[in-house]
Amino acid sequence: MTGPADARARGARIERLAADWLADRGLVRVAANQHAKGGEIDLVMRDGETLVFVEVRHRADSRHGHPLETITATKQRRLIRAARFYLQRNGLSCACRFDVLAVTGTPPALEFTWVANAFEAV
Repeated sequence: MTGPADARARGARIERLAADWLADRGLVRVAANQHAKGGEIDLVMRDGETLVFVEVRHRADSRHGHPLETITATKQRRLIRAARFYLQRNGLSCACRFDVLAVTGTPPALEFTWVANAFEAV
């Protein structure tokens, strides 16, 4: 049986692979695992002049649904709140967007589904 430490290590590995996958597509890693009250941003990346807040969602298989299905309205609100905190804490005022990177499978056989501009901050 795997415990919380195993799950955290697996999650960290998936996020590193996700960051590398996005970097191969032209994004530049700025930060990872940015904690804010009520939320966390998995990856902060730059796409040209745009700051990109990336939520990485992983499932080994789709038996319980696709990872994209887990981005609920509540999750979106938490991500938006965390992003606002990140911008304020770092004194940033720039174009931003929210992307979701769904990862399915187990290493090394991973599939990535990237949804750029997945939702708007309102």
